[in-house]
Amino acid sequence: MPIVVDIDVMLARRKMAVGTLAERVGVTPANIAVLKNGRAKAVRFATLEALCEVLQCQPGDLLRWEPGETTDAARAASDPDTRTHSARI
Repeated sequence: MPIVVDIDVMLARRKMAVGTLAERVGVTPANIAVLKNGRAKAVRFATLEALCEVLQCQPGDLLRWEPGETTDAARAASDPDTRTHSARI
C-alpha cells in the first residue's frame, strides 16, 4: 500500500507506549495496531486529530505516501474517459 503510517516513529520520539496512546486517543490498542501495521482501509479525521493532539505532531508526521503499484481505482480516477462528474472527497 502506498500510504505508510509512521505511528511507531512518533511513539518512539515521545517515549510513549501503544496502550498509553490508545487510552489518550480513545481507541483500543488493537485499533492502533491496525493503523501501525498498515491494515487500516481508512482513518476518521477525528481519530487523526486526536492522534496529532496526543503526539503533538502534524498529520504528515504520521502519514506519508510512497510510490507503489497503481490500483485499478487510482487508474480509473486518472483516466478522463472513465471519470464521473461527481465530487470526490
